[in-house]
Amino acid sequence: MSRTAAPPSPLPPATGMPEDAPHAGPAPAGDDAPGNAGQQIEARVYAAISQALLSGKLRPGMPLRERNLAQAFDCTRGAVRKVLARLGFEGKLVLEPNRGAFVPKPSLDDIRQTYRARRVLETGVIASLCGNLGEAQLAALDAHVATEVRSHADGTHERSIRLAGEFHLVLIGMAGSAELDAFARQLVAKTELYKALYDPAEFMHCAPTEHARLVGQLRDGKTQAAIALATAHLDELETRVLTRAAAAETPDFRAIFAEAFAGAAT
Repeated sequence: MSRTAAPPSPLPPATGMPEDAPHAGPAPAGDDAPGNAGQQIEARVYAAISQALLSGKLRPGMPLRERNLAQAFDCTRGAVRKVLARLGFEGKLVLEPNRGAFVPKPSLDDIRQTYRARRVLETGVIASLCGNLGEAQLAALDAHVATEVRSHADGTHERSIRLAGEFHLVLIGMAGSAELDAFARQLVAKTELYKALYDPAEFMHCAPTEHARLVGQLRDGKTQAAIALATAHLDELETRVLTRAAAAETPDFRAIFAEAFAGAAT
């Protein structure tokens, strides 16, 4: 059974971290106290772990131990626990009772189902918005695409992934449905992570170009063309992620047993 992030619940779940180990050293002043100091530390930890996830530095199935993170960030385990709970609530980490937090290791079927849900949601939103967006909404989409282009030019991989996902959230938000917006955030968070785990950075350049074309079709009211473009865009992303994920799941037996094969040949 694969590890995959559970869907969000109304309240952030407990991390399920083992509590038998002693607290990792004395707590820095103000770390868990309410107010600016504690919030700033948690924000710093959250940003660092999120960046590591989106940059692909944390690999599928990797455990994130409270004690080790607390030592790395020079903060208390309580602060780390809050951040891990938030990331689990957002679908970016898997929280397992009595075991801890892990980087998701989705199965190929998990990946297919997530992209299928995104296609259904986004094509429906495009059909309802195409030709009906106001100038202010179109200008907001244009501005977002321009930001994506600048980020790609700067070579910032994790920021490019985040901006590419945010484009879709901005567009879906224009449908004016809180329910759709919440579901979209869950789906986009998962696919962002799948891309970071499995999709190489060199392919990121396609997103701003395709998003710019999509905005043009939305502006011109070309519903079928916009749906076809959005579907092809998600299909391509899914194919790349699945190809890399399948390769990661399949051991290279020739490499593993190269020495034995060589011995048999002599």
